[in-house]
Amino acid sequence: MANKVNSFLIPNVSTIPSKQDGASSANALKQGEKSEFKGLVDKLGQPDLRQPQISRADVGQEVQVSTHAMKRLQERGIELDSNEFMKLKEAIGKLKGKGGHDSLVITAKAAYVVDVDKSTVVTAVDRNNMNENVFTKIDSTIFML
Repeated sequence: MANKVNSFLIPNVSTIPSKQDGASSANALKQGEKSEFKGLVDKLGQPDLRQPQISRADVGQEVQVSTHAMKRLQERGIELDSNEFMKLKEAIGKLKGKGGHDSLVITAKAAYVVDVDKSTVVTAVDRNNMNENVFTKIDSTIFML
């Protein structure tokens, strides 16, 4: 049993390079042997593997921002950066999967009322004013913190 464990933990080293051999000759591939590393590099070099392999269905619909929501974002100083945008996009996808229609999406920055069917942000409230507001006519809530 000890031999099995030792051979598992310690790699099988058949030759140790001496000063005369040099590391390059000791590490050279034998006749018919293939380099695993070279195979990986060759695969990564293929153009179809360098680009993300996702379809339009995986990405989902683009998130729209209503005129009213745009005003609220500006008035309340809420920056809709790419990270926040991706959270909204992910939330809408999850809400669609659960049957949400008019939903509240809460992130670390703000709360957004979203029309899930139209993938549209209807209004937004910044984090500092969330506790002063009553959110009505929503059927679901998701936290994306």
